[in-house]
Amino acid sequence: MFRMINIKKSLKSIYNEYLRYNCFFGSAFMFFDKMTGHYIEKKRFFKNRGYKLDLKNPVSFSEKVVWKKLYDRNPLLTLTADKYSVRSYVKRVLGENEGNKILIPLLFVSENPENIPFDKLPAKYIIKTNHSSGWNIVVNGTGTHPKEIIKICKKWLKQCYGLNKNEWAYKNIKRKLLIEELLLDENGDIPKDYKFFVFHGVCTKIMVFSNRYSTQGKSVVTYDCNWNKLQASASHHHIHDIEKPKTLKKMINVAEKLGKDFDFVRVDLYTVKERVFFGELTHYPMSGNNLPATQEKDIDSGKYWNLERNNFWR
Repeated sequence: MFRMINIKKSLKSIYNEYLRYNCFFGSAFMFFDKMTGHYIEKKRFFKNRGYKLDLKNPVSFSEKVVWKKLYDRNPLLTLTADKYSVRSYVKRVLGENEGNKILIPLLFVSENPENIPFDKLPAKYIIKTNHSSGWNIVVNGTGTHPKEIIKICKKWLKQCYGLNKNEWAYKNIKRKLLIEELLLDENGDIPKDYKFFVFHGVCTKIMVFSNRYSTQGKSVVTYDCNWNKLQASASHHHIHDIEKPKTLKKMINVAEKLGKDFDFVRVDLYTVKERVFFGELTHYPMSGNNLPATQEKDIDSGKYWNLERNNFWR
């Protein structure tokens, strides 16, 4: 029994050391992948996409996402991948008044989870880190205990995000913990997530995610900017048509303004009671390894993206 406890302590110690040094390991991975002509990235791409990655003459959308990860060094990528500093970018682009209207109210920010004022927070909120994607805790009045939240957040803040996928934009973000007001729609549910694909300041399509946190499974449907359905994801359940939002024109306008400084960016927005809210800017959707469904559609999506207009090619 004593030996088993010691083994567990040793494993925990090794894991903590990994978290402590994982930024070093991530940077080492990026260096190694570069020195090998991006062997790992090419191997991963072929496994996920089913065709060879061409970095010298990228044509498909997925290839161009990977190219962006490896070569685009626009400093705005780091600024806007940071979920905290992007708030100032939104206000600078849209203006202070309009920016404040669409930003989700920020309840708390800190580098130390121990400082979270649980007793002063509302019953419902969402916790996230500024240096990652998908690391969220939804608090809706029940469930996760504060001690467990602090434990999870400490783990997140010890880790660098995205380096093992060559996602450069996250590398130099100073890690923080954010707590925002939890957006809920008219039915008290998490609102639909509208993802606008913006190329050179022009929106070409919109992916709509529904039931994001539902046990029934999320729904993903893609529309053009006139709300003609392009595709429903067969990998998700409960696919159904989404009613055209009354705020569509405004959301497209906001997305195109926020995307004008980039050759490509995905602008994630919400709409609640005919009011638009900003989610985040995404520069590397699925890290270039999952979308679209076929190589033909992948190439078709890539035609809107002209890499020769990129001024930050390394």
